[in-house]
Amino acid sequence: SNIFSKRNIKCGRSCVVHIHASTRAPRTLWMKVRSQDWWERIVMMEFTDSDWRDNFRMSLQSFTKLCQMMERVMEPCEITVHAPVPLGMRVAIVLYKLANCAEYRVIGNQFGVHKSIMKKMVYLFCHGIVDSVIRKLIRVCNLDHEFVFIKTLFLFIGCVDESRIPCLPPSDGYRDFINRKGWPSYVLQAVCDDKYCFWNVSCKMPGSAHDANALKQSDLFRNAHLLPKVGYIEGQHVDFFLLGDPAFPLMPWLMKGYLQSPRLTPQKESFNVYLSSARTSIEIAFGRLKSRFRVLFKRSDFHFTFTTCMVATCCALHNFCEMEKEHANPRWAEEAASVGRQFPQGVFFVRSSTVYLLPVSV
Repeated sequence: SNIFSKRNIKCGRSCVVHIHASTRAPRTLWMKVRSQDWWERIVMMEFTDSDWRDNFRMSLQSFTKLCQMMERVMEPCEITVHAPVPLGMRVAIVLYKLANCAEYRVIGNQFGVHKSIMKKMVYLFCHGIVDSVIRKLIRVCNLDHEFVFIKTLFLFIGCVDESRIPCLPPSDGYRDFINRKGWPSYVLQAVCDDKYCFWNVSCKMPGSAHDANALKQSDLFRNAHLLPKVGYIEGQHVDFFLLGDPAFPLMPWLMKGYLQSPRLTPQKESFNVYLSSARTSIEIAFGRLKSRFRVLFKRSDFHFTFTTCMVATCCALHNFCEMEKEHANPRWAEEAASVGRQFPQGVFFVRSSTVYLLPVSV
């Protein structure tokens, strides 16, 4: 009886499988119809340089140069089932994503590609930048150019500061990413020169880390002995320093101002004023970076392990725009400021939305 019952059970299961297979709905289409008219006709044929900058943060000439730099990384395969996404569209997709922080679905509909292809292009581009191209775009400043010269005493070869970048934190260790403002983030530490270009960036510490601790864990701190110590300008001996804010420790290679106190002498107050004026450069650099790439203002849909790669990519692209003399539109700053109020950055919003677009004078 057991043998017959087992046989009946197997027979019943096979009948159920056959019924489900016979009632399966037929496939209605092989692939969805998508339109690439916006890219092929409007962008490539109708866009002016102003339109290119508003949508991709650079002119067509600079965009073409960037495509040439990324050709080895982003070039489509020759053998594919579908028509491959051309190189120019691949780079444009990434720039559009970083500049607007829209969902993959929204940008995919705009360019006429599936959201999975969108994600693949973004990851491929960012990893390509970090693995190879970033060394050409983020490099140590040229000491032949003077940064800030104060009373023939110091030569500041860069300004170092930190900013919090919103992220999607992991469920395990969530509290480590919560900063003092109450939202999850990474700490972006950067050093800029007088041209508002970053020559050192570090983004690996969670948002709860203090600025001083983030500095001590960075490559900049470990390799500080490689920084130039002294030099001669116009026959005069000068000391080289990085300029930091009061949250950083005072180091042989890192200068900061005196703590505010009623007991400060006029000379010390004047010294603080000079240093504060010099530090405007890093505020301008961060302001232009975030106004160009709005993805740094919002908590994006990137995995937290990829966010650091994305941030480094934005810093490299910022340097590329500055090297190509791409103008940062003040309107971007106003739009970015309205978006960034969800994740306030302190001094960045205390100043007017256009202060960091103005030239620095001491």
